[in-house]
Amino acid sequence: MTAMDQITSTATNPAQATPLLSVRELSKRYGSHIGCTDISFDLYPGEVMGIVGESGSGKSTLLNCMAGHIAPDTGQVIFETRADGPRDTVTMSEPERRMLGRTDWAFVHQHARDGLRMGVSAGGNVGERLMAVGARHYGDIRAQATDWLDRVEIDPARIDDRPTTFSGGMQQRLQIARNLVTGPRLVFMDEPTGGLDVSVQARLLDLVRGLVRDMGLSAIIVTHDLAVVRLLADRLMVMKSGRVVEAGLTDQVLDDPQHAYSQLLVSSVLQV
Repeated sequence: MTAMDQITSTATNPAQATPLLSVRELSKRYGSHIGCTDISFDLYPGEVMGIVGESGSGKSTLLNCMAGHIAPDTGQVIFETRADGPRDTVTMSEPERRMLGRTDWAFVHQHARDGLRMGVSAGGNVGERLMAVGARHYGDIRAQATDWLDRVEIDPARIDDRPTTFSGGMQQRLQIARNLVTGPRLVFMDEPTGGLDVSVQARLLDLVRGLVRDMGLSAIIVTHDLAVVRLLADRLMVMKSGRVVEAGLTDQVLDDPQHAYSQLLVSSVLQV
């Protein structure tokens, strides 16, 4: 079975007949350089997909193409919308894609400053996303912001403090609250623990794992840290030079890697 056969198989989730997200032959080049090429897979409701590889492997390019931040050269990113069923987000209008990004999609950046408004209070950061989908009652918005700060383990008493006064771990947790307050169905995460101390990483990963489980989220997580995908991901894709070289169940790939590059990655990074 090839990597593509493995990753598009429904065998890992037989109860789900309809994928939430279907990526088909997605490719992006930068001149002569391959960002990613011919990527295809299905993601089912409640499933977490991990994408790993060394720097320059194409994993972040792939994530940004899927999330609509970069226009792919070819391919489809088909999302099962609430109103209209499956839609190719690549061909959506910009206003449609922006609304999707405020409602059913969320994007957690590696650097929290890229996903927050640093001059706005913590409560304001959470409330802005609610207002973007039509919330107007100040008391309700503040109550939901307070609840979400508590859910991501930030003292609600700091609701009026700006993110500039928060630690890196707190900023990342605030970014997660800002993204999840509208109840998205799919979350893209780009190196969510990158740059954080090990103890802070562990706390953040435990938080994310709990939220994914409790909210029934689907997620796509890009990381170079195999411990992150070991903890969070149901399935795993290994990328090298813009291509998927191996894919399958996370434990299967990490415990018994078949491709030479996967074997090198596991032996050099994962503490067994």
